[in-house]
Amino acid sequence: MERLPTHGIEVFLTIVREGSMRAAADALGVGAPAVTLQLKSLEDRLGIALLHRTTRSVELTDAGKVLYDAAAPAHRDLAYAIKKTVEMAQSTTGTLRLSLSRGAYIAALAPILDAFLAAQPGINLDISWNEELVDIVRQGFHGGIRMGDVLTQDMIALRITPPIKSAFFAAPSYLQTHGVPKRPRDLLEHQCIRHRHPTSGNLREWWVHEDGQDIRIDPPARMTFDSAAGVIQAARDGHGIGWSMRVTMEDHLKTGDLELLLEPYVKDLPPFYIYYPEQNKRVECLRLLVNFLKAQSK
Repeated sequence: MERLPTHGIEVFLTIVREGSMRAAADALGVGAPAVTLQLKSLEDRLGIALLHRTTRSVELTDAGKVLYDAAAPAHRDLAYAIKKTVEMAQSTTGTLRLSLSRGAYIAALAPILDAFLAAQPGINLDISWNEELVDIVRQGFHGGIRMGDVLTQDMIALRITPPIKSAFFAAPSYLQTHGVPKRPRDLLEHQCIRHRHPTSGNLREWWVHEDGQDIRIDPPARMTFDSAAGVIQAARDGHGIGWSMRVTMEDHLKTGDLELLLEPYVKDLPPFYIYYPEQNKRVECLRLLVNFLKAQSK
């Protein structure tokens, strides 16, 4: 498909509006010879003269009048559309769509939410709370918040939390019946509640830090959930031992519904990152949120 000579049309419209080649050159910020060359190129491509040139003025030919009458309103509409698009990118009002997990909300977003919403009353948040790692471009999100170990390579990613503390946990009722594990290897003899990642379908690996080394353990799964919230609930109900982010169960620890286990052996999880595609880096609402989250991580 042949490309439309839109740049030449802008020059043509400016010449007509300003009344001369030199005035058009001044308005466009280019030299007069460049204006003459672009007009000639446009006429050559269209195969017809658009202007009668004299030393002092220019006048439309019949063909030029047809083009001007049709193109001038369209150019105004295009200029207006571009102006509104730029304003939208720079606007501090609008709806910001985010994809994140429950853990990301609790650990990364919730701590700054009150301050952010108070500082930016024109920004609304549309949050998809999902354990699955989604295609944020295809599904229309401005960005997402996930742990660094699950991010794709084609995104801008900025760390917004320190490493996340993990925890082994169980309900008092389970521990009274089955005993308290003393070393990580004891987990192999317990009923364990595992988290299956909904995107990959793989069980989330359990890690411990023992004798100066990070060690992966793979206890049999008595129950499996595709959400961390399911693991925590099943543990509260006394069905076994779970492993997840400590921050997601603080309320249950305070009430005594859950107890921490194997604390000397826990290993930190990766930090959370806010990530977004390159084309969204100029969205002002997103930039403001990123700045709040970055300030929190310092």
